[in-house]
Amino acid sequence: MNGRKIFDSFGSVEAFLRAAVEDSGVIAIKLTLYRIGSNSPLVDLLIKAAEAGKQIAVLVELKARFDERNNIAWAHRLESAGIHVVYGLLHLKTHCKLCLVVRKELSGIVRYAHIGTGNYNRITAQVYTDLGLFTAKTEVVDEVTEVFNYLTGYSNKKNYKHLLVAPLNLRAAFTGLVEREAEHARSGRPARVVIKSNSVADPEMIRVLYRASQAGVQIDMIVRGVCCLRPGIPGVSENIHVRSIVGRFLEHSRLYSFENGGHPEVLVGSADLMERNLSRRVETLCFVRDATIRAQLREEVLDLLLADNDRAMELESDGSYSPVQALCGEPVTSAHEKLLGLSSPIDS
Repeated sequence: MNGRKIFDSFGSVEAFLRAAVEDSGVIAIKLTLYRIGSNSPLVDLLIKAAEAGKQIAVLVELKARFDERNNIAWAHRLESAGIHVVYGLLHLKTHCKLCLVVRKELSGIVRYAHIGTGNYNRITAQVYTDLGLFTAKTEVVDEVTEVFNYLTGYSNKKNYKHLLVAPLNLRAAFTGLVEREAEHARSGRPARVVIKSNSVADPEMIRVLYRASQAGVQIDMIVRGVCCLRPGIPGVSENIHVRSIVGRFLEHSRLYSFENGGHPEVLVGSADLMERNLSRRVETLCFVRDATIRAQLREEVLDLLLADNDRAMELESDGSYSPVQALCGEPVTSAHEKLLGLSSPIDS
């Protein structure tokens, strides 16, 4: 399993798809498109692949707010090129970010997947911070394949183990992970939850987090946008801290870390903790099984964002925000500037 180095260029994703298009061993490509933009090189690559005889299937979400016109135009162009275009499931918006490449190798058929937090969109990638996970792990790509089958109506699988999929199992599984932390805390084992989400507004999930706080779980949250949870209320949420960072880039990735009694687990994917994302959208979160990548995400993303005292704002129990300031003698830490120092740009 491999992951994008923090703050790589979006070119790493485009290079992955371009290599798949140009590789004669690749027989199929599947992709979800949510916000495509007005000038997408990915569409040209997919059309080129179809013209080369590869099987191409693309899910285009026509209800992406403010991008409806663009997406309809792209869907027509893809269909005109003979590409199999689907539009998802009735009454559900498809918001997951998935790419699946199927390749014929000497050992047989091998599949490669990219699981992302952000759109396959070159323009927004210049100002959004997102994460992507590349993997060829059989157990993971099996489930990515099942998600594509679900989106096209050919699968009703619900017992995912390596992915959390909304609206199927994500809410229940995520709740179980938080409740497991509460049990660790009650038993005196290490218990902590770190949440990085664009918004937190689901009432049921907020109650789950309150109960975990009351059990003694330390909960640190990085929520850029709306947060309906109120931290720091005695007897309710005194173990919860919430901050927002609005800086040079728009924080867009979704990342969830669970201490799990000293055996950490991390999930990455497309889902925010909002009722619409958990109940009315198709979303995916993927367990990061590789220990090196898991540590990188915890240390180079979550810990760094929690150490920011340049652009961070702390949510108070009354709903107001206060700037996080460096203490006397403490250096100013800008998470975005430090992440840029860790970057490894890839020309597209």
